[in-house]
Amino acid sequence: MFHSRRLKIGGMRELYAVVAFVERQFNLCKRYWTWELVFLFYTVINTLTIAFIAVGMQKQGHAIQPDYVFYLVIGALMWGFLGIIFHEISNSISWERWEGTIEQTFMAPVQRLTHLGGVCSFAVLYGLLRTGLVLVAMTFFFGMGLPKANYAGALLVLGAASLSFIGLGLMAAILPLLSPEKGSQATHIMEGVLLLVSGIYYPVEALPEWLQSFAIFSPATYALEGVRKALLQGAGVAELWPLAAKLLLMSLLFVPLGLGIFHTAETYAKRAGLLKRNG
Repeated sequence: MFHSRRLKIGGMRELYAVVAFVERQFNLCKRYWTWELVFLFYTVINTLTIAFIAVGMQKQGHAIQPDYVFYLVIGALMWGFLGIIFHEISNSISWERWEGTIEQTFMAPVQRLTHLGGVCSFAVLYGLLRTGLVLVAMTFFFGMGLPKANYAGALLVLGAASLSFIGLGLMAAILPLLSPEKGSQATHIMEGVLLLVSGIYYPVEALPEWLQSFAIFSPATYALEGVRKALLQGAGVAELWPLAAKLLLMSLLFVPLGLGIFHTAETYAKRAGLLKRNG
């Protein structure tokens, strides 16, 4: 009984620590709220620019499907959501360096899973918030022309995709850990590859055949397919479940792999003396 009580107390302590890390990340956003506003403005403008490509094609008389605008908007919104998760996790190490807390955080008596769990939870919550704000802006310009939309199904796919991207974000987070000077910029390489092969703004079939084979390894491929089916075609859970299952299986691979790679990189960084503000 005493052992069970200790486990319960320890579990609650770790849960409070996760919430504390989430709160800390939100406080950092509040401190630099002007920059967050700039990034939000850029995301809205970028999404509008992509959507107006379809509008411009329609104005020029090109024969394109009426829902092509929403096809592009959904791609931009999805990439924005998944990109935020990816960036917030991978850049969490850079935040630690900028704030001068990286040594304290990595030497604190807190499990690394707790630390990273808080960062990942914040990334998902912040991604949903940012995506919701961008969606409001898109509605103002284009309305909600999605009469068949199955929003519950889209959320199911989003949730499964988030887990997969958390694993990829953990892998990318080792770059700023090992290379303080250019590591955070190097994460754009991983992001660019995913953007290229996942069919964000075009069908995967538009890629050369040799490049299409890489799309099956990207969780964004299945996430986009599922969300588009849910919002544009009104696909139900039964039709979306195979895609969600693939994403969950990928998360079972990517999350443990990401944690393992991060642990290896952290051990090396401590031995090499990289846990300091300026590297």
